[in-house]
Amino acid sequence: MATEQRAVKKAKGPEPVKIVSFSSLTEKVGRFNLRNKTFLIPQMNRIGGHLLAATFRSFGIHAKVMDTYKGLGLGQEYTSGKECYPCQITTGDILYHMKKEKERLGDAFNAEDYVYFMPEADGPCRFGMYNKFQRIVLDTLPDLSRLKIGSLTTKDGYSLRGIIEEEKVRDIRKASYLSVVVADILDRLLWRIRPYEREPGMADEFIERSMRVMEEAFETCGAKKEFDRILDKLEELIEEGKDIIDPAIPRKPLIGIVGEIYLRTHVHANQDVIRVLERYGAEVVNASIAEWVNYTSYDRLREAKIALRLGLKSLRLNSLRKHLRSILSYGGELLYQEYRQKQVYRRVRALIDLAEDHKVGHLEKILHEEDLFNFDVGTEACLSIAGIVQYARERFNGVVNVYPFTCMPSTTTSAIIRPLMNRLRIPYLDTPYDSSTQPGREAAIRTFMYQAHQHFKRHGGRFHD
Repeated sequence: MATEQRAVKKAKGPEPVKIVSFSSLTEKVGRFNLRNKTFLIPQMNRIGGHLLAATFRSFGIHAKVMDTYKGLGLGQEYTSGKECYPCQITTGDILYHMKKEKERLGDAFNAEDYVYFMPEADGPCRFGMYNKFQRIVLDTLPDLSRLKIGSLTTKDGYSLRGIIEEEKVRDIRKASYLSVVVADILDRLLWRIRPYEREPGMADEFIERSMRVMEEAFETCGAKKEFDRILDKLEELIEEGKDIIDPAIPRKPLIGIVGEIYLRTHVHANQDVIRVLERYGAEVVNASIAEWVNYTSYDRLREAKIALRLGLKSLRLNSLRKHLRSILSYGGELLYQEYRQKQVYRRVRALIDLAEDHKVGHLEKILHEEDLFNFDVGTEACLSIAGIVQYARERFNGVVNVYPFTCMPSTTTSAIIRPLMNRLRIPYLDTPYDSSTQPGREAAIRTFMYQAHQHFKRHGGRFHD
């Protein structure tokens, strides 16, 4: 394989050909110590991004959530349209942010002062190539070629080693995971109260203010591991949020959302599909971010167990110790995550009837019971297919699959789940997205919601008996 790749920046008229070294993909993409750097976090889930940034600031890391979708034109300028839609958005986000930083700082601007966060996943999903592609783009721009891309990977369950002092790694990981769970709770609180709010806009205003309160709580308490203080503040907010609900408004059809994690979470990318569903009479529950974090730990544990069994069968005794260490490490990580998540949901559900999160081990069991798919294949299809079946078992009144146009895991989900949903007579809708607005999308959602209302009249719902 050649050691260099030629990349030409789009421009009017001829320009010198820029040389991008493949060594850049290893030297300027990976784990970097974040001390004395500005850590730039793309906005996927708005609340989750802000709570995560606050957690990092608690540990002395200058973390900032970038504006999103304002640079989509820049992202499209440097992409062909064949990339996954989130790649276009995040490419635009970093280019737009750095453009604004250069305007703000002038001659004092230095790309080496920043680390841009873009994690990755192994397997067939194109997400694993985002940071490589973005590295090539940044290397074609002289002012940004020294901007490093900080990448965590599913290969080690998103380990945080290398970004901060070793003695603080475990603490920042625990606090970061709690921030993910709390962000999921605030999102689910919004979706629970907004369809029943006393006055339009009350729920959105409340959740925005709540995000700022929890942001301050994580920045103040995260590094001190004062997690009970954080959860006490969360409980206060939930008590306040409950008062927004108008008890005179009857419960509505319950709709579950699955799909690709970025699109189902990023309200600009999915054209605010949850709000559109609510407009036509839905109460919505979206798959959580914590579910994906738990899945990465669960899958690494599962792989370690398989490797141990193979090592025993082939008598590769030298590798057994390594596999046992992995089992203990990922098993302990998953045990902590499930304990912490269960603790938070138990406290919250004592105050309001929010939907519980799915346990990944239970989702794998569902796939075996229904003989639909297998965790050996991997990707988010594992979670989406099993999650849809669980929604059906929990008497949801419909399911929406949200994903980027041409997304392979979500297309697989659709192909497998459609026949099952037809047999169960549960409304199901695919909503693939790109930067265009499909003229028939809202009509499809209206039709879907009509079917969901009919299902609700016949069967009720999980919280509606």
